Amino acid sequence: MEDRYVKERERSKIPDEYKWNLSDIYPDDPAWKEAKKKLVSDMPRISGFKGILSENPDRLFSCLDLVYFLRKEYVRLACYASMQSDLDTRNAEYLAMDQEMGQIGSDLTALYSFVEPEILKIGAETIDRFLNQDSRLEVYRHIFDDILRKKDHTGTEGEEKIIAEANLMADSPVSINNIFSNADFPYPEVELQDGTSVRLDPAAFGLHRRSPVREDRRKVFEAYIGKFHEFRRTFGAQLSAEIRKNLFFTRARHYGSCLERALDVYNIPVSVYKNLIEGVQGNLETLHRYLGVRKRLLGLDDLHYYDLYAPVVKEIDLNYPYEEAVDHVLASLEPLGTDYLDTARRALSNRWIDVYHNDGKRSGAYSNGSVYDAHPYMLLNYNGKYDDVSTLTHELGHTMHSFLTNRTQPYPLSNYSIFVAEVASTFNEALLLRHMLGIENREEVRLSLLCNYLDNARATVYRQVQFAEFELKIHETVETGAALTGDLLDSLYETIARKYYGHDQGICLVDDEIKSEWAYVPHFYYNFYVYQYATSYTASAALSERVLSGDKEARIGYLNLLASGGCDYPIELLKGVGVDMTTAEPLEATLVSMNRIMDEIEKIAPE
Repeated sequence: MEDRYVKERERSKIPDEYKWNLSDIYPDDPAWKEAKKKLVSDMPRISGFKGILSENPDRLFSCLDLVYFLRKEYVRLACYASMQSDLDTRNAEYLAMDQEMGQIGSDLTALYSFVEPEILKIGAETIDRFLNQDSRLEVYRHIFDDILRKKDHTGTEGEEKIIAEANLMADSPVSINNIFSNADFPYPEVELQDGTSVRLDPAAFGLHRRSPVREDRRKVFEAYIGKFHEFRRTFGAQLSAEIRKNLFFTRARHYGSCLERALDVYNIPVSVYKNLIEGVQGNLETLHRYLGVRKRLLGLDDLHYYDLYAPVVKEIDLNYPYEEAVDHVLASLEPLGTDYLDTARRALSNRWIDVYHNDGKRSGAYSNGSVYDAHPYMLLNYNGKYDDVSTLTHELGHTMHSFLTNRTQPYPLSNYSIFVAEVASTFNEALLLRHMLGIENREEVRLSLLCNYLDNARATVYRQVQFAEFELKIHETVETGAALTGDLLDSLYETIARKYYGHDQGICLVDDEIKSEWAYVPHFYYNFYVYQYATSYTASAALSERVLSGDKEARIGYLNLLASGGCDYPIELLKGVGVDMTTAEPLEATLVSMNRIMDEIEKIAPE
């Protein structure tokens, strides 16, 4: 049965129950404007603390209390504006609100830019004395440690103000890319084998690249990625501006590389990133085995890149209406206990989710849990396939992480690191797969689910590390002073993609248009984000195995991890639940799991 709203593009025709209720943040736009006005009027109060933080612990606490309160209110305003804009990126009013918050955020950062330099001047010894004298400062202990740790990368008060002011232009590349990609990009049309004509917006591309008709898949990839290639110069200029922005902040902060600066935010050793790439490159045979399995199941003489999303079981094209997806997700989460399940049920039934695609809506999916005093929100573009069910539970994992952290931690410690952000999401995916395999007796469906596991592992480990290697390469290119053009980006991306997929060995043919796939990936504007999908996936795989085995302590430890927010560095938080990301063990365990699944597939579908 097909979901009736999957193909609806007119937002007004989609029932409200499938849409966000943003009034939980502000009742309406006028209320947002009043709150913005109050924030702007309160912001100058910060200046009253300038130069006096060292006088006594009360002054230090009062200043930090005000700064974090204003940051909390700013984030609430910014999230409302950005989420309204995401629902229709063509809407000029919400776009203006979103851009206005960027200006206000830069102003706010500039106002409190004196705080870290003054804390550094106070010094560790006096900070320790203040902590002993005033217990209210205890909430900031880890924050003090982090500021003191990054002493060599913190400028003078004047330098910090200039760096803060630079944020005025910092989001320009990603903003331009978002608007151009989602609102102004001339999406191509293709005629499918059945004679229908399809406009390939992001949702349609995601749907039709899964087509069981091979010629349709080829046409869809060629037209969609090929259209990005036509605009490679524009996309190249956008991405080059992003990388040069990163280089500016790297030099301003006195880091040796853009990678070092990005990872040092959460005290992640550079070796973790580089060892991940090295580890994956050293185990491409597992990816190549997967590609061989996919080729055989599809009955192909040669495998092309456009075949990577095709259903492997030709006789079955599973559809999951949204309500059925919700039921499966909730059932899969039962191992995490009643409290977790009750909150998940609330999230899925109280308009925390914007479910379906509509014209102008931002592509992809995300969870936004940054509004501390409200619940998280999830954005989907639901297409009714198993991948969409998996995406639903993935984003719900983020939502539960944010909810538990916000409920447990004070606001200054509620911002969990990106490094652990994908643990909860990929953990939920593992639970969903276990649930689906437990209720399915049809061999063709089980085969489809097992292959979906491998598809996710390929996309989350190998594909994201491929992206990570490309991201590192383009930063290193700019760091040497070289120009970053669309044609150079094409060349770099093609070389890396063909290496991973064994193009030269004939394992998977990476067609010419794929060289421009980089222009389609928004994550390259997220400052070394993508590698964390892989690290989180490997960490959550280890954790989910223990929880599903019935280990009660593992379940409690995992839920405590979700509630820990930013109270410690992510490497230490994961070590606390038995996962050491500075070693190769998590990746090795994932590769063992992938090969075990392929062994099972070969039992179900022998030669």
